[in-house]
Amino acid sequence: MSEAENDPALNARATPSGSGKRVRKLLVNLTVVVAIAYTMAAGFMYLNQRSFLFVPTGELSDPAEAGLDQVAVETVTMADGTQISVWSAAPAVEGAPTVLYFHGNSGNVSTRASRFKQILDSGFGLYAPSYRGYAGSEGSPTEVDLISDGREHFQAVAGLTDRIIIHGESMGTGVATAIAADQPDTDLLVLEAPYTALVDRAYEQYPWLPVGLLMIDQMPTRERIGNVRAPILIVHGTEDFVIPVEHGKRLFERAADPKEILIFDGAAHNNLWSQGLWPAVLDAWEKTKAEE
Repeated sequence: MSEAENDPALNARATPSGSGKRVRKLLVNLTVVVAIAYTMAAGFMYLNQRSFLFVPTGELSDPAEAGLDQVAVETVTMADGTQISVWSAAPAVEGAPTVLYFHGNSGNVSTRASRFKQILDSGFGLYAPSYRGYAGSEGSPTEVDLISDGREHFQAVAGLTDRIIIHGESMGTGVATAIAADQPDTDLLVLEAPYTALVDRAYEQYPWLPVGLLMIDQMPTRERIGNVRAPILIVHGTEDFVIPVEHGKRLFERAADPKEILIFDGAAHNNLWSQGLWPAVLDAWEKTKAEE
């Protein structure tokens, strides 16, 4: 028998101690628990992602109650039979454009009544659809369906007027850009607090998740805006913590000319209209007409 085999100290170092085994077992168990928790969290986010993205609330009110007597509430049927509510009004001034308005992810069309009043008071027309699954409309919202519906809405407006401004608000900027990229007859695209892509914003909020693999409705505006040939006005606020102003700046870089970006210092996500958004749109429209 060798001297090493009789040395208790060497044998102790060569044989794992009971405490070492317990530590390794604890680490393995902890890894398993973390993996299970992560998988459950990712699964929860995947299954419920649309409830986080699309947040319809409230009832569709009567436009007259908001002082919009000239606005009619129409029910239009999409190609697949889904019925959608639309607030619409013809231009009050001859030659004025109609604003095709795609609203944000929360509330409903009627919660934008004060904005619509500014549009109508300028003599412009209005065509504001309520998304699928939102107040007054059937179905469930998805990126594919909202864009498909948007194309049909554009054609409906084009059948009434030859001057169209597409306005996208927040989540609606992705829909608005997708439609403008497909429709060369768009006269002006207005993007209010836009994002480069919904999946980009999701990654910023959940960097620990593989959102690129999990997210269904990614809405890559950054990939579509370069195909827009209409003049583009981007409006954003420096204190927007819902969609940071860097998103608007990056979209502006990708957009083709003619384009303009207006950044309101101190403005947040939901108060751009009170900061002067609509006068900026009127100014952009005058520039568009001057270039015709």
